[in-house]
Amino acid sequence: MLALPVSGDGGGTVADAVSGLVVLCCAVRLVRDRRRPLSRTAAVVLGLPVVGIAIAATGAVSPGAGIAGLVRYLQVFVLVPAAVLLLIRDRRDARLVAWSLVGLALWQGAIGVQQYVTGTGASYMGEEIRAVGTFGPTDVMGMAAVVSFGLVCALGLALGPGPARARTVAVVCALALLVPLALSFSRGAWIATALTCAVQLALAGLRRAVRVFAAVAAVSVILVGGLGIGTAMLQERIGSITQVADAPDQSVTDRYTMWAAAVDMWREQPLTGVGLKGFPEYRDGHASLALSSGSDTDGAGAGFRRQPLESPHNMYLLVLSEQGLLGLLALAGSWLALLVCGLRGLFRVRRSPQGLDCALVACGLLVWQLVDFAYADIGGPSTVLTAVVFGLAAWWALASEGAGER
Repeated sequence: MLALPVSGDGGGTVADAVSGLVVLCCAVRLVRDRRRPLSRTAAVVLGLPVVGIAIAATGAVSPGAGIAGLVRYLQVFVLVPAAVLLLIRDRRDARLVAWSLVGLALWQGAIGVQQYVTGTGASYMGEEIRAVGTFGPTDVMGMAAVVSFGLVCALGLALGPGPARARTVAVVCALALLVPLALSFSRGAWIATALTCAVQLALAGLRRAVRVFAAVAAVSVILVGGLGIGTAMLQERIGSITQVADAPDQSVTDRYTMWAAAVDMWREQPLTGVGLKGFPEYRDGHASLALSSGSDTDGAGAGFRRQPLESPHNMYLLVLSEQGLLGLLALAGSWLALLVCGLRGLFRVRRSPQGLDCALVACGLLVWQLVDFAYADIGGPSTVLTAVVFGLAAWWALASEGAGER
C-alpha cells in the first residue's frame, strides 16, 4: 500500500488500515488454531512497552489525545510486531518480507530519482529536486526510510548463503538504491545506513567486509568522479554533517532547541512525562527563542506550506518527555532485549551459514531503526514499516528456540 501516493494531511493511511487487518487476521487464526500465541519471553519483551504507554495515556492533555497516542504506540511497537512475529512461519517467509521491502524501495527510489532529474521533487534550497517518492514534501523522511530499509535487506540477502543468482540480484539492488538514498538529502538516513551496513559486513566476516568496502569505494569513484554524479548541493549536504556542532543550519538549530525543550519537560515530570501527544502543547513553554515557527515545505505536487514543529525529531527524547523515565526504560528495554536476543541468534547460525541472511536482515533493520531514532521519531505514512521492522526482528529474536535453524 505504501507504493501508492499518500495524502499529506497527517491522518491514517490505507497501509495503517491494512496493518489493522493483519492484526485481526492473526487474532482469528490464533482462535481458530487454539494455540498459545506467544512464548513467555516474547510476551514479556513485546508487552513491556504497554506499561509506560498506558500510564502516559492517562496523563495526556485530553482524552482524545491519549486515545490517539495509545492506539498509535500499540500499533507500532506491540500489536503489528506481534502479528508479524506470529505470521512468519520460517526463513522463506522472512525472505519474502525482505524482498518485498527491496521491491518497495526500488519503486520509491525510481520515483525519487525521476523527481530529481525532472525537477519535480520537494523543495530544497530553492530548487524542487529533493527525492521524496510518493510521500510528498510533508514527509521528506518517508522515501529515505523506505530506501534505507530496502538497502539493508538487499545487503543482508547478498551476504547470505542463498543461490548465486539471488545474491547477485541483491548486490545490484543494493548498489542501485544508493542513488535515491543520496538524492533524499537525509543526513540521518545516511548516517544510520552507513553504520548499519558496516555492522552487517563486520558480522558477516571481516574478509568479506574489506572486499565490499573496496567495491563500494570503486563504484563511488566511478559515479562521482567518472560520471559526475554528485552536485554541489549534495556535496554541501554531506559536508554539513561535520558542521552540526560548529556551524549548524536552521534545521539543526531547531532540532537542538526541541531536544532541550524535551529534556526540560522531562525534568518537570521525570517519572511519567507530560502525557502522550503532549510535546506540541508544552513545546512553547520550554523552547528558547532560537526555535523557528516551523519548516517550509513545497514542491512534489503540493503548494507552499508552513509545517509546524510538533516533535523533537528524536524518538528517545520524545518518549522521555511524554512518557518519562518509566516509559523510556520500558520501550528501550524492549528494543535492547530484541537486539541482544537477535545478535545471540546470529552468532549461533554463523557456525552453519543456513539462516545467516535472515539474521543479517533482521538485526540490520533493527540496528538501522535504533540509530535513526536518534535523528527521527514515529510519524508519517512510513511509520507502519517501523512496525514491520520490529516484527521481523522479533521473529528472529523471540520465535521458538530453533528459529535460527528453520
